[in-house]
Amino acid sequence: MRAIPPELHGRAFTAAEAVDAGVTARMLQGARFTQVYLGVWRTTQTPETEDLRVRAAVKILPSDAALSHISAVRWRGLDVGPSIPLHFSTATAVHVKRTGIVVHRRQALLRSDLVRGVPVLGAARTFVDVATDVDDRQLLRIGDWLVRHRHVDLLDLRAFALEEHLDGVQRARRVAPLVREKVDSVRESDVRWIIHAAELPAPEPNVPIVDEHGVHVANGDLVYVDHKIVIEHDGWHHERDAEQRQRDHLRRERLEALGWRVIVITVRDFAQEKQIAWRVYNALVERGYRGHRPASAA
Repeated sequence: MRAIPPELHGRAFTAAEAVDAGVTARMLQGARFTQVYLGVWRTTQTPETEDLRVRAAVKILPSDAALSHISAVRWRGLDVGPSIPLHFSTATAVHVKRTGIVVHRRQALLRSDLVRGVPVLGAARTFVDVATDVDDRQLLRIGDWLVRHRHVDLLDLRAFALEEHLDGVQRARRVAPLVREKVDSVRESDVRWIIHAAELPAPEPNVPIVDEHGVHVANGDLVYVDHKIVIEHDGWHHERDAEQRQRDHLRRERLEALGWRVIVITVRDFAQEKQIAWRVYNALVERGYRGHRPASAA
């Protein structure tokens, strides 16, 4: 039996590429090969991953096709939404229909970035496009993440949402003003959304905190500077070992010694999100806040 050319392992390839590598059409019909999509193959020893499906789809789509919507967000690195179907956008009129691929037809020329060798629609455009598929809270997560990881500048994201007239733009315009820089995790985005939904004042993410001598003490996860309140999540950055937990305890003790009120949110707290809003409200009241009670519990 003729060996499979090594250059075909670990990737997707067309029938033409297989022939160029020395594989006959009859060999392709054998048990050692399987189709990813009609016209694109892999060896059966090659796992069918999301990465492979994306690169396989590019081979059969128009040359201007670019990953879009939730698929573009996932390809950039945020684990959100379903991996199937894959979403692509194109301005080409060629009709391509494959199970597991959704092709969005666009009239205007598309601008894309090359991310890990695959065309992906720009991050600001993706923020608007994905607004058709997710709710406000999920969109805030995505916006915070895109800005934090420098896929798009915050002001550019907001400007795009204001200037463009695309599907999803109404939700994008509603959420874009809430997006912030320096948000380190989706859990921070979730807490910020809970506070926003309760119509409480918005904390600022990752604010440097210094002591009376100007010495840096910590970067607070979510901070009310005027009220000296810090909202921290227990374990949202990493799995905490004993050494890390000890550092966190000492850090919080120092913040409290400097007069900061520290609110610690754990994963379990998200089972009763209204209580998160109430805890923030009560801490604000202790520090002189005279605004209304949390809207969701009023």
